[in-house]
Amino acid sequence: MRTQSGNTARVVVIGAGMAGARLAARVPGVTVIGEEEHAPYNRVLLAEVLAGRYEPDVIALPPAEVRRGVRVVRIDRADRLVHCDDGSVIGYERLVLATGSNPVLPPLRGLGHMLPDGVHPFRTLDDCLALRAAVRPGVRAVVIGGGLLGVSAARALAECGAQVVLAQQGEHLMERQLDAESAGLLRRHLEALGVEVHTECRVRGLRCTDGATPAVRAVELADGYELEAEITVLACGVRPRTGLAQAAGLDVRKGVVVDDELRTSDPYIHAVGDCAEHRGTVYGLAGAALEQADVLAGVLAGGSARYEGTRALTRLTLRSPAAVPVAAGVAGAPGGLDLAAFGDSRPMPGDDVIRLADATRGAYRTVVVRGDRLAGGVLFGDLAAVGTLARTWQDDEPLPADMSLLHLLTNDGGF
Repeated sequence: MRTQSGNTARVVVIGAGMAGARLAARVPGVTVIGEEEHAPYNRVLLAEVLAGRYEPDVIALPPAEVRRGVRVVRIDRADRLVHCDDGSVIGYERLVLATGSNPVLPPLRGLGHMLPDGVHPFRTLDDCLALRAAVRPGVRAVVIGGGLLGVSAARALAECGAQVVLAQQGEHLMERQLDAESAGLLRRHLEALGVEVHTECRVRGLRCTDGATPAVRAVELADGYELEAEITVLACGVRPRTGLAQAAGLDVRKGVVVDDELRTSDPYIHAVGDCAEHRGTVYGLAGAALEQADVLAGVLAGGSARYEGTRALTRLTLRSPAAVPVAAGVAGAPGGLDLAAFGDSRPMPGDDVIRLADATRGAYRTVVVRGDRLAGGVLFGDLAAVGTLARTWQDDEPLPADMSLLHLLTNDGGF
């Protein structure tokens, strides 16, 4: 490592999230710089920490050498140096941007640069711990955003005993992953846990107390209705953190543009994880971040590894707290809900759709076949077939000509 009077590190990684930690575990002698004071952790499990099921140390990733609590403020590409907010300057032979993403703060009335008391993003472990400290039984909480993160947050808050309202602007929950029918099953499950769900619901602003330290009191909807709130959770998506890359003059579109070697427009700088844009796609998924880190480890080792994109599977488990009775016919009752979604579950003209549903057991499976390939699918309840289906989709190989389409959903021994 080179400071103003030191040596040069072979590989410097900016960002100690899942992608940066994975790369450090794969490449010897990496210098990792992380803004957070915490050791690297698995952000996929933050909702479990919020619910009180796990303590923070349980979600820690394997130990890695990280300069914690240090923020990089500038990249000097000409001299291959990174300048940090603690005054240190670190040289590199190869630099890796693993800067992740920031939560999207919606343009709401009453929401400025400083968040009012009671308003929480839900992206980092500090966000999670602050929210957990604020929750108590009976507290009124509004979650804005009905994607995967919002659904997970709403479930965790309900498990903590909060009175939860989930406000989703779109037509149904988890629009990126689910079709309307499966989203309806998810909604009924959340409602059985005590979560009040509003879809096609546009939030206009926040009503806060006056004074030097305003606190949220209600969430205002576009139709004039107000949702009383002592806690408001912002789960409105994320945006790649590209500020350092832009200031350094790298090619940035939605994310930092990379090629199949995860290389940016500067041959000495790579990018992985939520900040990277590969072939026009920013994945924003933990699975893609880990896969990119593994490929880049091979590239940095001098191998011929190439990143071809990620075909990611989304899985979600919503457990039913023992204190909350779950209605009959709700997916996964009484033990909870298991969900898996992959690919494109919304059919296009000419696609074949195979769907099996069992209202009694609260189980649902649907797959979309496009031409001779599996395009995507959604499974609720019994997930015995998910491994076979996911492998078929991830391999992206033609389906056998003599295979019954129904067999795709019943090859685990029956529905």
